[in-house]
Amino acid sequence: MITGRFKFVGLALFGGALALFASLGAAPALAADTQVAVAANFTEPAKEIAAAFKAKTGHTAVLSFGASGQFYTQMAHGAPYEVFLSADAERPRKAEQEGLAVAGTRYTYAVGRLVLYSKTPGLVDAKGAVLGSDRFVKLAIADPAAAPYGRAAVETLRKLKLYDALAPRIVTGSSIAQTYQYVATGNAELGFVALSQVIGEPGGSRWLTPATLHAPIAQQAVLLKTGEKNPAARAFLTFLRSPAAVTIIKRYGYEVRP
Repeated sequence: MITGRFKFVGLALFGGALALFASLGAAPALAADTQVAVAANFTEPAKEIAAAFKAKTGHTAVLSFGASGQFYTQMAHGAPYEVFLSADAERPRKAEQEGLAVAGTRYTYAVGRLVLYSKTPGLVDAKGAVLGSDRFVKLAIADPAAAPYGRAAVETLRKLKLYDALAPRIVTGSSIAQTYQYVATGNAELGFVALSQVIGEPGGSRWLTPATLHAPIAQQAVLLKTGEKNPAARAFLTFLRSPAAVTIIKRYGYEVRP
């Protein structure tokens, strides 16, 4: 025969077990995924930020990388991205104007730097004078119509009055990631890439392009209408401003505006 005291203990243990199972079952429901379109130049910092974001919040940022212009075209045709980390300010602004983004969520998360880079030590000098020489056959740049770093490269060459002369030697990547691959694999002896792509690369040679030679590469983020009701999407944009994220962004050579 079970006494009242044992009945009470048994019920208490049973109730505690139910509470434990309920809490274990509820925990994953609190976490969510968000689809984030990321400009190719921001690939490595975005991966680190996403990992820190998951550790901090439990949410998962599912990252897709590519050219900002291509992303915008996809979003305009219904692609389910919820957060857009562009390589420029133009497309997030356009997304806001055309009703694809949530008004008031757009801001500059990083200011990028352009670099003339080669895997060959000594090929690129400290002033970029190699551009006016015959020491290379191919110069890689990103597609200026789709990638802001490509547009900055064209602006730089025009400012140096070298664009027309070098046009026959230019090979164009669909994104800054493909542009870097052209240089890394030797398909082009040198190319204009993002500082973030080569800041940790040993060897080679590079010229940090003066910011006066092209318009600022202000990279803006915005919450898209598709993510307006997703707490994970809003949380990711908030985390992108956090000291932890800003530390990562600066480590890759970007400037961060206050």
